[in-house]
Amino acid sequence: MTSIADHPPVAVRRPLFRRRSAIPGFGLTLGVTLAILSTVVLIPLFAVALKAGQQSPAEFLADAFSQRALAAYRLSFGAAFIAAAVNALFGLITAWALVRYEFPFKGLVNAIIDLPFALPTAVAGIALASLYAENGWVGALVKPLGWKIAYTPLGVVVALAFIGLPFVVRTVEPVLRDLSADVEEAAASLGANRLQTLTRVILPALMPAWLTGFALAFARGIGEYGSVIFIAGNMPYKSEIAPLLIIIELEEYKYAGAAAIAVTMLGASFLMLFVINLIQAWARRRG
Repeated sequence: MTSIADHPPVAVRRPLFRRRSAIPGFGLTLGVTLAILSTVVLIPLFAVALKAGQQSPAEFLADAFSQRALAAYRLSFGAAFIAAAVNALFGLITAWALVRYEFPFKGLVNAIIDLPFALPTAVAGIALASLYAENGWVGALVKPLGWKIAYTPLGVVVALAFIGLPFVVRTVEPVLRDLSADVEEAAASLGANRLQTLTRVILPALMPAWLTGFALAFARGIGEYGSVIFIAGNMPYKSEIAPLLIIIELEEYKYAGAAAIAVTMLGASFLMLFVINLIQAWARRRG
């Protein structure tokens, strides 16, 4: 007959927030994290929402959804969507070339992909405006065709495509590296042609990362300011983006109107963040 002393003691499971770790100090690190998050993110966002909340619902709707604001939303969201779609296509091709092939100056090309991350947006905007203006290198080439890029909505799309390409490439590239070339050879050995291998093997495996890169590029394009204002033309109802309209409202001391537009853009940003999190959760379930 065994006694209680013969049984080994049962380890008591600590709560998650009290478990031992190699680096102690959970309370301190959590406090610093919350303090920084509140100071940098939550308090400014709350201040914007509070300023917009000082208006009546009718005043808020009048400022946030005026004809000028709606035109700015259409340009910001429409150009961001088109640029993200272009980046989704060419970003996938670029990532495929970087992962699957060896070619001269590959390291240089790989570094240039990250240039929009490091380049100040104002510098990018000035460079793009100089390049695509009617007297610029590219603008002069397309001018005989009747095309005008700079100072038009098309110029906004070009600027957003420039700053959004790295998001797609760097999101798809790690997944593509993990997708061994043996998968393509196995599909070919089973009788699949190149199109079938692409549509039934490669793209389904890349789809979560591809959609995440598209969503990130789209979200970045919605709020982009510095690289756009130099090439957009900034004409009300035509080539004026929503972030610029917020700046104009502030310069005219229309703080409530600026806050109303900012809150609308903030809501769109939260929606995009929610979509990105859904895509990432879907990718984890597939994994």
